Amino acid sequence: MEIEEKKILNRLKRTEGQIRGVQKMIDDEKECIDVITQLSAVRSSIDRVMGMIVAENLKNCFEHPDKNPDEQAQKLEQAINMIIKK
Repeated sequence: MEIEEKKILNRLKRTEGQIRGVQKMIDDEKECIDVITQLSAVRSSIDRVMGMIVAENLKNCFEHPDKNPDEQAQKLEQAINMIIKK
C-alpha cells in the first residue's frame, strides 16, 4: 500500500469514528448545535478525502499520460469538475 492510500484510509477511519460519535451524541440527546458542529467536521473530513483522491488521480494523469489525448483531457476535466463541484 502506498503512502497516499494509507493517509486516505487513516482519514476515513477517523471520519468513521466521528460518525459513531455523532450517533452516540444523538442517543445521549446532546444539544442540537453540538451535533451539527460534529456533522460539519465530518463533512469537512469527507471533502478533504475527496480532494486527496482527486489530487492523486490528477497526479497520476500527469505522470502517466494515456495514449489517447482526448480521453486524457476528458479525465482531467472530470477531475477538475469534481474538485470545484459543491
